[in-house]
Amino acid sequence: MTKTLARLVAIAALLFAGSGFAATGGNLQQAGIDLGDKGSLQRGAQLYMNYCAACHSIQYMRYSRIAEDLGLTEEQVMQNLNFTGANFGDQVKVPMTAKQGEAWFGKMPPDLSVISRVRGADWIYTYLKSFYLDASSPAGWNNTVLLNASMPNVLWELQGVQHAEFGPADATGQRPVQRLVVTQPGTQDSARFDQSVRDVTAFLEYVGEPAVLKRQTLGVWVMLFLAILTFLAWLLKKEYWRDVH
Repeated sequence: MTKTLARLVAIAALLFAGSGFAATGGNLQQAGIDLGDKGSLQRGAQLYMNYCAACHSIQYMRYSRIAEDLGLTEEQVMQNLNFTGANFGDQVKVPMTAKQGEAWFGKMPPDLSVISRVRGADWIYTYLKSFYLDASSPAGWNNTVLLNASMPNVLWELQGVQHAEFGPADATGQRPVQRLVVTQPGTQDSARFDQSVRDVTAFLEYVGEPAVLKRQTLGVWVMLFLAILTFLAWLLKKEYWRDVH
């Protein structure tokens, strides 16, 4: 009960925090994630731990649960996903303190355990691809999906450096972003970077509801059970009505 209440509070907090920012940038791109692809989930976990976990915890997950669900050994998780010195059964938390978060970013970066439940996979996917250089921003970056986000583009080395091309000023005097252009290539080409972002998005989708992996597996057995039960019920009906003309 306590854990369920904590999740509800976290969802409400993320909704409230998100209401303070303006969203723009047009339609969201389709993430196209596949939670049945364990390779994608494993790559997403590695990318998340390397690029996101220094600031954003996923405290409703444990390293041991990630290992069990994603088909990883304890050694693989502890060597490749755990950089805080936590124990195998511990929750995935950040080494950053609240005081440090406020000093560096103006507030403590939010926990992302339920971000996929609040925003959706398409939002996460598009957001991670929509950073552009902005000298007027304290972080040096801005985002077309979440304007004035205090988060820097942590994936810029993979994606490269994006600049925004602005359109004519609107009635309010603001010049909307028409498109984003990569002016300095990163270590990954466009297709590979899209897949990397898709992997991170899939991992966060899994984190938001870990039971979804087992539910899909159980669903196959449930449908098989219902099919067999239906067949047996048909045989029973046939037997009962055999002598009725």
